[in-house]
Amino acid sequence: MTWADNIGAALRGLNANKLRSSLTVLGILIGVAAVILLVAVGNGSSQAVQNKIKLLGTNTITIVNRGRFGRGPSTTGTQTQASTITAADVAQLEDPTQAPDILTVSPVITASETADYQAASTSVTVTGTTPTYMGAEDYQLEAGQQITSADVTNHALVVVIGQDLVTNLYEPGTNPIGTDISFGATQFQVVGVLANKGSSSGEDLNDVALVPYTAAEDQLTGYATSFTELIVQATSSKTVNAAENEASDILASDNHTSVADLPFTLINESSLLSTSASTNETFTVLLGAVAAISLLVGGIGIMNIMLVTVTERTREIGIRKAIGAPRGAILGQFLTEAVMLSLLGGIAGVTIGLIGSRFRIVGVKPVVAPTSIIEAFFVAVAIGVFFGFYPANRAASLRPIDALRHE
Repeated sequence: MTWADNIGAALRGLNANKLRSSLTVLGILIGVAAVILLVAVGNGSSQAVQNKIKLLGTNTITIVNRGRFGRGPSTTGTQTQASTITAADVAQLEDPTQAPDILTVSPVITASETADYQAASTSVTVTGTTPTYMGAEDYQLEAGQQITSADVTNHALVVVIGQDLVTNLYEPGTNPIGTDISFGATQFQVVGVLANKGSSSGEDLNDVALVPYTAAEDQLTGYATSFTELIVQATSSKTVNAAENEASDILASDNHTSVADLPFTLINESSLLSTSASTNETFTVLLGAVAAISLLVGGIGIMNIMLVTVTERTREIGIRKAIGAPRGAILGQFLTEAVMLSLLGGIAGVTIGLIGSRFRIVGVKPVVAPTSIIEAFFVAVAIGVFFGFYPANRAASLRPIDALRHE
């Protein structure tokens, strides 16, 4: 028999038992669709997490003041010595001879304030900083201008506001640029409006007002010799780790301690991305493995159905062998039937998987991996061959006389 004859015989066999064949195809369909969808959900989840991390800044290291030396809660020895982030630290970190991989350093002072405009009022986090902060934290302007170095030098009472303040303080259609917002008893003139940035890890990134840190010290926090934190931006994504090492060495030297006992916490955004990617890759592989189990179950279903088919058609096999059908023809016929089942299930599974990936699943927008489609389809076909071989080989091995005697 030719392959065309085998395919024709396989289709006639499947058509003779429509319900049984449909249920077997359904098992493969569910397995293939589950692999594609679960891997897509894993990829979508990973992409969503990484996008949220990227919202926190580009190529940045955040240096946070812990307030004392050492890592534990002890109050003895050097651990009770006060530690601060000072303007002198900023100057050294900005020195290209000491830190060639650091592009900008943005000192930060924060204060929670009530913002008032006319009859409207809302709470907001006011960030006192420098012009480089917006670039380091990846904020974009929607209108107006950002604070300038001259504003910092002149202690200017100017502010760049986020979308939350625009929504909460102004009537729709109102242009905030040039208006005055009050923080406590002090009025700041709005010179810029930030574009919408969304949220990350539950933090609303639009709940912000940027002012020169000198004005924040004058009017909001009181003059201090230290900053709450520093946002250090590396020259590129490839130099983030080098910039972190340079910052650690400089701060350790300034505080007369070692890097291991540094009284500050350094948060490397690049490391967060790397850790997140690794964790989500493991999660995606796990999801794919769980889905692959249903493919295995589908394969067992194929073997079961083919064994039943061989039993039902034993006399037919005996007649064909008695009139001269070779072993290979019998083997090919039943193996083709098993592969047809898995092939139909694979095509239907890919279709359902692609349709399902167009919808959000548990709040995640799936991102289909082309490799998962190819792999799931070919694994489905391979399962048909693997689990179909035993029943087909059993049929081909029947002796004609025994097959003809079968009732």
